Order: sequence, then C-alpha cells, then structure tokens
Amino acid sequence: MKMHFCIPVSQQRSDALGGRYVLYSVHLDGFLFCRVRYSQLHGWNEQLRRVFGNCLPPFPPKYYLAMTTAMADERRDQLEQYLQNVTMDPNVLRSDVFVEFLKLAQLNTFDIATKKAYLDIFLPNEQSIRIEIITSDTAERVLEVVSHKIGLCRELLGYFGLFLIRFGKEGKLSVVKKLADFELPYVSLGSSEVENCKVGLRKWYMAPSLDSVLMDCRVAVDLLYMQAIQDIEKGWAKPTQAQRQKLEAFQKEDSQTKFLELAREVRHYGYLQLDPCTCDYPESGSGAVLSVGNNEISCCITLPDSQTQDIVFQMSRVKCWQVTFLGTLLDTDGPQRTLNQNLELRFQYSEDSCWQWFVIYTKQAFLLSSCLKKMISEKMVKLAAENTEMQIEVPEQSKSKKYHIQQSQKDYSSFLSRKSKIKIAKDDCVFGNIKEEDL
Repeated sequence: MKMHFCIPVSQQRSDALGGRYVLYSVHLDGFLFCRVRYSQLHGWNEQLRRVFGNCLPPFPPKYYLAMTTAMADERRDQLEQYLQNVTMDPNVLRSDVFVEFLKLAQLNTFDIATKKAYLDIFLPNEQSIRIEIITSDTAERVLEVVSHKIGLCRELLGYFGLFLIRFGKEGKLSVVKKLADFELPYVSLGSSEVENCKVGLRKWYMAPSLDSVLMDCRVAVDLLYMQAIQDIEKGWAKPTQAQRQKLEAFQKEDSQTKFLELAREVRHYGYLQLDPCTCDYPESGSGAVLSVGNNEISCCITLPDSQTQDIVFQMSRVKCWQVTFLGTLLDTDGPQRTLNQNLELRFQYSEDSCWQWFVIYTKQAFLLSSCLKKMISEKMVKLAAENTEMQIEVPEQSKSKKYHIQQSQKDYSSFLSRKSKIKIAKDDCVFGNIKEEDL
C-alpha cells in the first residue's frame, strides 16, 4: 500500500555559490521526516531505475529555465505523487537503495551522526528495556534487537510494531504514530516535538482473532497479557462488571491463557482508542471518542444535551476515505516553515442504501488511516486464506484523477492539503493528492 508521504511545504535556499535551490519538507504520517532537494530525489530515482527498471512511477522532469510559482507548485505536487506511488511496490520498500537513501536523508535533516546509542523501549506494562543500537538503525532492525532481548519468536515479529507513544498526566496514554519499517526510531523520537513521548512496543493487528496465532509463544502471550491489562486499566477495553470480576480473579491466579480467552469477549478488546476529538455527526462540533478494530470504527459521541450516543461504522460499508490538512504554515519567514497539524479524516459510508460522508477532526488522522488500511489488508489475507483459488490482481496505475470503485471492499484513501478544495461528484469522489486504490 502507499505510505502517507506528503510535501506540504517547500522553501528557497541559497547555496555556497550564491545560487538558489528549493528544499522540500517531506512529511510521513503528518510528521516531518526529512528535507531534500530535487537533485537528491532525482539521483535516488536514477538508482532505483537501475534496479527496478521502468516499473517505477514517472519522475518529475528537470527544468532548465527559472521556474514560475505555478511550475514550482506543480513540481512539488509531482514529487509528492512520486513518493506515494513508489512505495506501493513492496519490493521497492524493502530494497537497500530505497532504505539507505531515506536513512541518510533523515539523519542529515536532523544533523544526527551515525554512532552507537541507547534506546529505551517501553513494554505494554509501561516498564522499559534499554537496548544498544546504532542511530541509523531502522525500526525493523530495532524491533529485531528487542525481540532477541526479550525472547520473542522471530516468525511472530510481523504481529508487533514500534510506536511513538505519549504518556500524559494521570496515567493517560496516547498512541502518536506507528513507526514505518524504514524509519529511524532514534531520530524520529528526538525530532517528534511531542512532550513525554517514548518508543513503545505493541501488537500491530486489528483483528482480535489473530491472538490465536501467538498463543504458542510464551513471550508473545506475556506481551498480549500486558497490553490487555493496560487497555482495560486505561478504559480502552470495556468489560462488564461480571467480566471484570472474573478477569481480576484470573489475574490474581496469573492464569494468562484464561485471562486472554475471556478478554477477547470484552467490548473493544484489541481496539486502538484515539484521543477525544470532534466530528460532524449528528451535528458539526460534536465531541467523539473513537475506538478502531475488528473491522469497525466505534464512536462514542457526546450530544449537545451532554448525553452520549454509540455509533458503529462497519468497514465493509466504507467506500473510501481521505485525510486533509486544515492547518496553516507557521514561521513562514523563518528557516523551518513548520506546519500546524490540524487534520481531518472523512470517509464515505453506505447508510440506508445511500452514500454519506462523515468527518472526524483529529490530530491522529494518519494513525486512524493506518488502522483502516490494516483492517482491509487483514480482511484480504483472510479471504485469500479461505479461498486458495482467489487471485488478488493489482491494477495498473491510472492516469485519471477520477476513479470508480465497485462496492466490493477496497483500500481507497487519499490525502489533501487544505489549498485543494474537496469536490464530490454525485456518483463518485474526485481526489487530489494521495490515492490508494489497491493492495
């Protein structure tokens, strides 16, 4: 699937010879990932083409004359599209050419030297383990080091991930983002600008039934047990009083297997809960708490009369979604040109045989989008396993900016900057920048 890459801002710089160049601020999942020049991306594309040939998406052409503002904006949009499209091929994502360039770009952007360092990884019980790493180690590599240290079976690594997690007051916990495999945890943590942020280990799947795959590994069971307790204590999983009493009894007996068997029956077990946010349903500005998992988006909405209403959106009825920047540039005259991260995620949903748009305003919009993609990918894997003759075909890239989607479920998300106006046709949706139409 496409990664959530975007280039919301760029700025002109002067080189040592007095010439001018443009520096592009590349964001990943809404956070600054690196700053690069066109020439660097062009050279990277040439390296990729020597390995993968013409299967790569088109790269923006060089301009030999001075660019107008319109031309500069067009190039920025084209580079953004390139970064999104090139990540659709898993072989490219895993290649040394891809990873090494982004590692170096991230290190150089934040002026981090490659050296030995220590990194604390927080487990779901909020205790940490300290590991020795290299600052240029990717999240994939760091996860391998962590698994080796705690004894997690290597074949189960894909069921876990590293996250940036904010630990707030009164024991509150907030998942900021999932670290991409090629991302450098040491650098991302230091550059996140999120207070009390740590790197944490959590399971990374949305279907609670997948717990069964991990039950033969003692360390994996320990991690599931820790996270289940944490989720119940934080109020993310919501047991009934009777369930809570039984869970407490199993916990006193240290009967992890029985605890987890019962926990899987608990409402919102294994879901990821977002921070309180607002939505436009049933009216604009309504408060909401979202829990995502098990092929659904569960919303607890606070109504104007302070009463609450629970609404569940089934993923099988979600047609598409898009993430939009609502914020404005900050420090536009300074060297950083940072972005105010006000985001919205809107999704199109089938309600009473009609397609309706629902809007959620949350700074965790990219994390929510990642969860939606994860649920769709798990569903596709499950369908393929149930029908071994099922073939999943990846359609060729389309040059059209308008797409028609069959009602059968597909991952179809997009990213829009606020300057792009959202236009919704009667029978479909027209997107601007990111379009993830296939698996």
